Amino acid sequence: MKMRNHTIVNEFVLLGIPEIQSLETALFFLFSSIYLCTLLGNMLILTAIISFTQLHTPMYFFLGNLSIFGLGFSSTTAPKMLSDLSGQSRNISFQGCAAQLFFYHFLGCTECFLYTVMAYDRFVAVCFPLRYMVLMSHRVCSSLATGTWVGGCVHAIILTSLTFQLPYCASNKVGYYFCDMPAVLPLACEDSFLAQRAGFTNVGLLSLICFFLILVSYTRIGISISKIHSTEGRQRAFSTCSAHITAIVCAYGPVTIIYLQPSPSPLLGAIVQILNNLVIPMLHPLIYSLRNKDIKSALSNLFPKRSLALGSK
Repeated sequence: MKMRNHTIVNEFVLLGIPEIQSLETALFFLFSSIYLCTLLGNMLILTAIISFTQLHTPMYFFLGNLSIFGLGFSSTTAPKMLSDLSGQSRNISFQGCAAQLFFYHFLGCTECFLYTVMAYDRFVAVCFPLRYMVLMSHRVCSSLATGTWVGGCVHAIILTSLTFQLPYCASNKVGYYFCDMPAVLPLACEDSFLAQRAGFTNVGLLSLICFFLILVSYTRIGISISKIHSTEGRQRAFSTCSAHITAIVCAYGPVTIIYLQPSPSPLLGAIVQILNNLVIPMLHPLIYSLRNKDIKSALSNLFPKRSLALGSK
């Protein structure tokens, strides 16, 4: 190999969210509030699911996994972003950058798999209600949940290895507020075409496959609901799926904007990414609890003094 007259990069500098030079303080307080709400909301949902036996069902088991995802995904980028907005050093070590990219793709891929598994759970509940507890036994649910986390880990290892096996020298300025492949790969000293192509294909293909499986599940659910004769029965069946459909729309909207636009503006990309990384994990507890009597009841039992107020909503 030829010797290169370059300094090897051992840390990166995150340039932050573009075009916000006079808004750092306001955004720091805004994003801090959102992050705290995200942590509190997901911790409450997770605590309620663990604490109350009536929530020990397949649907709430996967919802608990989604709460764990929300805690981890928001914490992958928010602490460093808030530190930068508060005026602290924007430097991040080479290992820290690799860890941030790994956990971002690990949890992001796990989210896609979780939504797919949750759609399958709703498909079994609506289309095969009499066999639901057999088809979605504890063993099956544990295997599906384990598969989502292991699959996300494998996906992240591949992308992280492709990104950081390349040498980085000279410029170390990452033009973004966290380490992601599109922001880091242009700094590589060697051709990064293979890593860029593999990253785009891997992320895009997995998202499309998961979305297709979700679409198939809900198509079958829609057909089954249409065959229910009573209005009450149709409403009950649809209500079990409405929260999940809302969460899927919120999750796939930002991903679609980021990866399907040929050249989105840096500011738009950052806004959409913040929605995906911080706001949507905050919305999960609201989406799944506002119209869910079981979750409301469990939360009321966690806070007895407020049970009347919660029950009246």
